[in-house]
Amino acid sequence: MYECSDEKIIAFLKDDDNTGLTLIFKKYWSSLFMVAYNVFQDKEACEDIVQEVFLKIWEKRRSLEVKTSLKAYLYACVKYEVYRQLKKDQSKQSINEELVNTIEGYQGIDNIEYKQLIENVSFIVNSLPPKCREIYQLSRNESLSHKDIASKMNISTKTVENHITKALRHLKLNLESFFL
Repeated sequence: MYECSDEKIIAFLKDDDNTGLTLIFKKYWSSLFMVAYNVFQDKEACEDIVQEVFLKIWEKRRSLEVKTSLKAYLYACVKYEVYRQLKKDQSKQSINEELVNTIEGYQGIDNIEYKQLIENVSFIVNSLPPKCREIYQLSRNESLSHKDIASKMNISTKTVENHITKALRHLKLNLESFFL
């Protein structure tokens, strides 16, 4: 069944038969992973990218229209997802840099203001949703990597990144008034 044609695989998918997804996985996973890895150079992120492509294929299985070969279609999906992740990572990096620059860039802060800032940050962090707060605190207070947090909480690194981005946005938004 591994040597099934692309047309047959697509037919399985459209018939809600997960055999189609299994066949795509067996036939294309390693080459799709390498396409992502050649650009992203992060094993876990690339695994998430390929998994995301498979998930989207399954979600859109009934309306799937492959105009070229299935291989070319999947490669294009992976390349698009890599591009999307790179763009997302750049925006996360800029949010983090803006927050650091906002805090570090304020030169006239004295000891009382510093204590007030720490209290405000603590209050803002405590106002985050519980899971987001826990992930943020593991990252910032315990200096755990995204991978370590994901492992500890049994979630994906992508979920960890999303929660940290949410927390940083929330902090930045709420701290801007402190510096005005």
